Amino acid sequence: MTALSQKTRHKCFISYHKADEAEVSKFVNTFDHAHDVFISRGIGADMPGDIIGSDDRDYIMRQIRERYLTGSTVTISLIGRCTWARKFVDWELASTLRNDPKNRRSGLLGILLPSAYHTDGTYQVPPRLNDNLAGDHAYAALYRYPSSVDSLATMIDTAFNARQVEVPENGRDLFSYNRQCP
Repeated sequence: MTALSQKTRHKCFISYHKADEAEVSKFVNTFDHAHDVFISRGIGADMPGDIIGSDDRDYIMRQIRERYLTGSTVTISLIGRCTWARKFVDWELASTLRNDPKNRRSGLLGILLPSAYHTDGTYQVPPRLNDNLAGDHAYAALYRYPSSVDSLATMIDTAFNARQVEVPENGRDLFSYNRQCP
C-alpha cells in the first residue's frame, strides 16, 4: 500500500484567476483526474451578478459559501502572476475562512503556478492569503508547485488539519474592485 492510498481524498475548492485557466486545468487533470489526490470543486464557476451587486459582506460570503464552497474542506488558491489582484479570489478566500450556520470554514493553501514568477524571481500572493501565512500558528501555507502526488496530498492534509486547530485572520475589507496588475 502506498502513502497516497492511505490518505483521505478531500473535497477541494479551486480558487484561481481565469487568465491562468490552462495551468489550472493541467493541475486538476494531473492531480485529481489522473491520480485522485483530491476531489475538485469550482473549476469554471462564474459568479452571477446578484452576488456581486451587494455591499453586504455577510450576504456575499454566505452566497459564495452556499453556492460554491458547500461540501469542500480545503481551498487551494492556485496563484499566477495576477491572482493577487482579483476581487473574486479575495471573496472566495474570505468565504473560505468564515464559519457560518451551514458550513464550517475550510483549510487554506496557496500553490504557486509557473506563471506566478516575475523575471526577477519574485511573486505576489493574494493579500488575504498572506495575512494567514505568518507566525507560529499560521492558518495557511504557501507552496511551490508540487513535485509529486504524495507531496500534494500532504499539503492538503496539512491545510485540512490546520482548520481544526488554528484561527484564521479574516478582518481585511473585501476587495470592491480588481486591482491593477502590471
